[in-house]
Amino acid sequence: MGLSRLGLIVMGLVCATSAFAQAPRGNAVWSTLGTNQAQEGLLLEHQYADINGIRMHYVTQGAGEPIIFLHGFPEYWGIWKKQLEDLGRDHQVIAPDMRGYNLSSKPADIGQYHIEHLVEDIRALADHLRINKFTLVSQDWGALVGWSFVLRHPQYVSRFVTINMTHPALLNRDLREDATQQQASQYMLLFRSPEAEPFIMADDYAFGRQGMFEAARQLGAQISAEDEAEMVTAWKQPGAITGGLNYYRAAEIGPPDGQGSLGGSNLLDGLAPWQLQVDLPVLFIHGEMDPYLLPSGQVGLEDYVHDLTFRRIPDADHSVTLEKPALVNQFLREFMLEN
Repeated sequence: MGLSRLGLIVMGLVCATSAFAQAPRGNAVWSTLGTNQAQEGLLLEHQYADINGIRMHYVTQGAGEPIIFLHGFPEYWGIWKKQLEDLGRDHQVIAPDMRGYNLSSKPADIGQYHIEHLVEDIRALADHLRINKFTLVSQDWGALVGWSFVLRHPQYVSRFVTINMTHPALLNRDLREDATQQQASQYMLLFRSPEAEPFIMADDYAFGRQGMFEAARQLGAQISAEDEAEMVTAWKQPGAITGGLNYYRAAEIGPPDGQGSLGGSNLLDGLAPWQLQVDLPVLFIHGEMDPYLLPSGQVGLEDYVHDLTFRRIPDADHSVTLEKPALVNQFLREFMLEN
């Protein structure tokens, strides 16, 4: 499929916030960025952990029951600012920049973004923080990593929250069999191609400016001019865009490509059928206007998840945490109180 056609398909993608930069060098296991930084009601500690062969940047705040937040593409820890501010009042909240993003390391080898490495990053971060059990909150690509973590290391997770992402087994099914989801996921083929970087960076990052900022604002997202400028500057950091795109490439994720691939992904490679079952409480938050994860992906979810809560938001799409942050916070608190 040509770049122009794929570009039309994905131009409206609501990608949410992002900031990218290179991780600083050093030998310390972790370090702070000077003093704690107060930002929009947040008092965050910026720290680093040398784990699993990379340096991972993360922010943390508060005390109490821990919650780890995983962002998607092309986001960074700041997508969770409103959740960190609210839940950080009475919980220990941790939001990493995932491998390839913002202040975390960006390995050049695509193989370093295989799901096994991404899952191990989260396990190693929890061990670094001496956290034995935590609530895991995730969206978009972060949710694919989150699901994969829950399937491989359920003993770490007390509750799991997925925003706009179904179980990988159901995503694989729909990428292979559902024509409507296949059409909605054509952007994945672009993101795996060498054309992805020039497409995203063209016209001073028009893809993000139009498909992210304006689309999200139309649905109620409060993105300041300062935040927008910060995100655009961050996209321009060397290697940042490629780091996020390598998630798609390493997972071989997408619909049939017309060149022999039947569609799906390798996210479940190495797992036995019994390992696909989830026994811990799961909250699924879905923006019903999301044009990229369709409702068909929820069909059959109860066959995999035995304690499932749905919360649907009719007037939100892909960037739910930006568009409806107060409602997301409400759903998170209700779910944690009840489970």
